[in-house]
Amino acid sequence: MRISNIYNLGIKELRSLGRDPLMLGLIVFAFTISIYTAATALPETLNRAAISIVDEDNSPLSSRIAAAFYPPYFLPPRMITQAEMDARMDAGLDTFAIDIPPNFQRDVLAGRSPAIQLNVDATRMSQAFTGAGYIQAIINREVSAFVERYQSRPTAPVQLVERMRFNPTLERSWFGAIIEVINNVTMVSVILTGAALIREREHGTIEHLLVMPVRPIEIMLAKILSMGLVVWSACALSLAFVVQGLLSVPIEGSVMLFLAGAAAHLFATTSLGIFLGTAARSMPQLGLLIILVLLPLEMLSGGMTPRESMPEFVQNIMLAAPTTHFVLLAQAILYRGAGFDVVYPQFIALIAIGAALFAFSLARFRKSLSEIG
Repeated sequence: MRISNIYNLGIKELRSLGRDPLMLGLIVFAFTISIYTAATALPETLNRAAISIVDEDNSPLSSRIAAAFYPPYFLPPRMITQAEMDARMDAGLDTFAIDIPPNFQRDVLAGRSPAIQLNVDATRMSQAFTGAGYIQAIINREVSAFVERYQSRPTAPVQLVERMRFNPTLERSWFGAIIEVINNVTMVSVILTGAALIREREHGTIEHLLVMPVRPIEIMLAKILSMGLVVWSACALSLAFVVQGLLSVPIEGSVMLFLAGAAAHLFATTSLGIFLGTAARSMPQLGLLIILVLLPLEMLSGGMTPRESMPEFVQNIMLAAPTTHFVLLAQAILYRGAGFDVVYPQFIALIAIGAALFAFSLARFRKSLSEIG
């Protein structure tokens, strides 16, 4: 294996990518607009939910409850009659409808524990469950504050003091930006290496390589190193100018340590891209294969949902995926400021998985070249 061959083939890959405006556009979009959108455009779980109130009591307490719902979690409540409640819910105008019964304030002050009816449009799953909990907490808070003006209540024996670590203001953009960077590193690296191999086959240049004094491992390494370098550079620039600059997301740990982990991850994902490129016969087939592979890699890696909440057999299977270890590594470094002494198991796992994928993809690549020859 000659380093000069790998270098020259890598330069060829970079020039070929430079003549592909669609791929260049994908890289720019994935590490700029996509990250900014994921961090800022997605609303909170409960955001400006439509709510209406049927006030059959017309008391100071019911008015206090109605005034407690306001943006950004809820739209200003619409006061309606009981006859309108079901019709508005059927028409999809309200996500929540509260019915405050007659004599509600009198029963509360008498200690009778009256019931309030809450109707929820459960087809709006993103808001229904969380919103019901918010409404219950708001009503309990307002009723307790109102009752304390008339009745003395004992002080709670225990006071819970919350301490929000790593994201004290609970900014969603901090989480969304980093996770989008992690996902796009995986997605773009697989697409670029797979497309580079398919492009060679479609343009007929793979036959030219077969008659040159180069070995399959040199061809494969050139594609892996060149495409990995492009994605690695885009990731570094995105962290500096989009995540830290435009979005002002604080990075707790070492960026260089994260980029070292990203390089180990790219070794695995670019090798996976080569394998998919040998399995597919055209760009449309490659696109379908990438969808089948990327969805479980990103959804089950622990970036969107904690791994602990998944079935145990899924957790065990996903230990063989590089994305699982990359998410653990990235979150530990960027969110919690972990050092190498904390994340070295993830480095070892990424290198081992990358070596296995590289060996498997190289064998497949050699077989595909023999079939062409």
